[in-house]
Amino acid sequence: MAIGAYAGWMLGQEARSLLTRLGRLEPFVLIEPMVQAAALMPSAQSAIESQLVQGRRELRRLVAQFQHWLRSELADRNSTATAAEAQRRFTFLRLKFNAALTQFDLFNEVITQRSEHQTGVWLSGLDIVSADALALSGPYYQAPPVICYLDRGPGAAIRRARTRLPGGGDNPVAIIRLPRERMVGSSIASSLVHEVGHQGAALLDLVASLRPVLQAMQHGGSGDVRVWRLWERWIAEIVADFWSLARVGVAATLGLIGVVSLPRVFVFRLNADDPHPVPWLRVKLSCAMGRALYPHAQWTRIEQLWQAYYPLAGVPAGQRQLLLQLQASMPALVGLLVQHRPPALRGRSLPEVMEVRLRQPALLAQLFRSWSLAPRQMYQAAPTLVFAVLGQARASGSLGPEDESELLGRLLTHWALRSTLDTSELCSDVVQHGYRPGRAPPRFASRLIIH
Repeated sequence: MAIGAYAGWMLGQEARSLLTRLGRLEPFVLIEPMVQAAALMPSAQSAIESQLVQGRRELRRLVAQFQHWLRSELADRNSTATAAEAQRRFTFLRLKFNAALTQFDLFNEVITQRSEHQTGVWLSGLDIVSADALALSGPYYQAPPVICYLDRGPGAAIRRARTRLPGGGDNPVAIIRLPRERMVGSSIASSLVHEVGHQGAALLDLVASLRPVLQAMQHGGSGDVRVWRLWERWIAEIVADFWSLARVGVAATLGLIGVVSLPRVFVFRLNADDPHPVPWLRVKLSCAMGRALYPHAQWTRIEQLWQAYYPLAGVPAGQRQLLLQLQASMPALVGLLVQHRPPALRGRSLPEVMEVRLRQPALLAQLFRSWSLAPRQMYQAAPTLVFAVLGQARASGSLGPEDESELLGRLLTHWALRSTLDTSELCSDVVQHGYRPGRAPPRFASRLIIH
C-alpha cells in the first residue's frame, strides 16, 4: 500500500516536531548556573559543546533528508514506497534523536553538579588533580581534558576520552565518576588516580604491550599456567592500581582497602569473568607494588593488617591453594611491571616517567614537616604530590582525618580558584597584547594562597 496522504502528513508533522524539540537543546553555558571557579576548563567546555553541536547538526541533516524523501514519494504517483517503509525511516530518526538526548544527559549529569555549593568548586579542583595525575615527564601523548562528578556507591569509574559515545561519535573528554562518600579525604585520590590510570594506560597502549609478556610467562614454565592467565585477565585493573601508587603512594593502597573492605564472601570470591583481581589479592598486590616502588616497613604493616581483617582460615582448600599460588607469583609480576618499557615510552619505564623517586616515604615525611612550618609551600606544589604527602602523613599518624578533610577542602578550592584566575588572566592578556606562540602564560593567580 502506498504511503497515503494521512500517513505522509502525520510523519511530516512528527519530523517537524523532532526539529522543534532539538532546537530546545541549548549550550550548557546558557543554562547551567555556577560560580566561575566551579566551571569546566575551557578546553573541556569547548570539546563538549562542539561534540553536541556536531551531533545536532547531523541529526538536522538526517531529518531534512527524510522530509525531502517523504515529499518526493508523496508527489510521485508511481511511487512504490509504503507507509510501513516511511514509518521505519522515521523510527530510525527518532532513535538518533534519543541518542542525541543521551549524549546531552551524559554531560548534563556531570555539569549540573558544578552548581552545588562548595561541591562544584571541589569538583573543579579535582579536575586539576586529574590533569596532574595524567601528566608525564615527557611528551608521550596529548592528554585529553578530564572532568569529574560524584555518584553513590563505593567505587569509581571512567568513560575514557576517544571512546565511542551512545549514538556514535568519540567522547571528547574523559569523565570520571567518583564516590560521594569519599569527599573529602586523601582516599579520594586513590579512586581518582586509579581511573586516570585507565586513561593513561589507553594513551600509552600499556595493556596491549604487557599481554604478550604475560602470555610468554604462561608458556615459559614460570609456574602454573592458570595463575598467569588470571594475571593477564586482570592486567588492566592492575596497571591502573600501579598508576595510582606511582602518583599518590601509600594513599592509593589505603584508599583501595576502603573500597574493597566487604563481607568475606566478596573479598575471597574469584570470578574469572571479572576484570578486577580478587579483593584479597588486590590489596596484597598493591602492597607488593608499593614495596617495589617505595621500600619501607609500612607495606608489611599494612599487609599484616589486611590479613588480620581477612584471614585465610575457612577458605575452601582448592581456592586457598590458588590464592597462595597467585600470591607466590606476585614478585615476578611486580618485576615485570616495574621493568616494562612499552614502545610508547621510547625506552623508559613507568617509574621513570612518573618520577617515583620524588615520592619516597622519607621525602614525603620531610615535606610534611616543612609544609607544617611554611604552609604556603604546599599550595605551590603539584596536586598529586600534595595528596601523596598528606596520604603518607595520614598513614603514619601525623595527620588526623578531621584536619586532613579541612585541609584538602581548602586545597581543592585553591586549585580551582588558581586555575580559573590563570585562565582569565591569560585570556585578558591575549585580548590586550595578542597571541604570540611560545609565550609563557601569566602566573598571577599562582601566588594566591587560601588561608
